[in-house]
Amino acid sequence: MWTLFFLGLIVAFVAYVQFAPSDADRWHKAVEGVHDADFAGGALRIIEADLADLDRVIRESGSRVLAGSIEEGRITYISRTRVVGFPDYTTVQRRGELLAIYGRLRFGKSDLSVNRKRIEGWISKL
Repeated sequence: MWTLFFLGLIVAFVAYVQFAPSDADRWHKAVEGVHDADFAGGALRIIEADLADLDRVIRESGSRVLAGSIEEGRITYISRTRVVGFPDYTTVQRRGELLAIYGRLRFGKSDLSVNRKRIEGWISKL
């Protein structure tokens, strides 16, 4: 009986994580910070690159656009972790010749460096 109860809780949690709506007004904000940084729940990288090139790499990785565009100079993407499908949000913002890339988690307090690794993987593909 308890096993079924806990199994039901796990299924409900995974379903919530998978289907919870993403509020563009909450996540598609200007990127603050001017230096590379790592956080418990994400990472920030400042690089010299073309937004269109990085957009192509990010989309090819399976991430999808939540809000923004190349023309706007800021795009926020949703990427999901492999096992449970936790949503992570990455905002890329053009700053002249530089791009600010800010990835962060939605649920929990630590992303176990998933966002840092994802961002660095995209950068290495440029």
